[in-house]
Amino acid sequence: MDEWLFHLINERWTSPALDLFMAALSNVEIWRPLLLGVVIYLLIFGGFRGRACVVCVMITLALAEQVTTGLKWAINRHRPKQVQTVRLVQLENTRPAFMTLFKKPNARFSNQIDRKRSGPSFPSGHMTNNTVIALYLTLFYRRGWLYWIITALMGYSRVYLGAHWPSDIIATFFLAVGETLLLLALLELLWRRASARWWPALHRAHPRLLSEVA
Repeated sequence: MDEWLFHLINERWTSPALDLFMAALSNVEIWRPLLLGVVIYLLIFGGFRGRACVVCVMITLALAEQVTTGLKWAINRHRPKQVQTVRLVQLENTRPAFMTLFKKPNARFSNQIDRKRSGPSFPSGHMTNNTVIALYLTLFYRRGWLYWIITALMGYSRVYLGAHWPSDIIATFFLAVGETLLLLALLELLWRRASARWWPALHRAHPRLLSEVA
């Protein structure tokens, strides 16, 4: 089932428009300036809620990256292109990075060289990061659930681009949700104790990291 669904998404449900969209979505360099702008905005104008959300996301992403790296090498599951011939989509290298959106991507099938270019498949770093962001935005903001659309598309794109098996994406989602909720509970506990002791005035105004969703 896993292999069948992978080949369906990677080889049959494709088009030139989807090639560009999926490859661009997975390219962090394209969206880095936008993400940095959002972070700066929340830190300056987002009030306590915005700053708390950013700090929680950053801490969780940093710790989740260590877990992801450790599990990748402990489980050592091969990526699709490391064991089979799969369809790959590559964007043109441009400066600045977003200019690649105006170039036609190159679609081809993997070869022997591609099998040595990537690390293990599970968990997916892209899926982990976006699940963490989506869950925090949902908890901190009423319309934060909209980011789940991006997260779902990101997970689909990783299969579409031949980087992961569908089961990698699904299992990573549950793993990332568990990590996020566990770390949020720990951060909430640390905030209550630390703020009450060292910043009593701030603690009275914001006794919890998560108050009513805005």
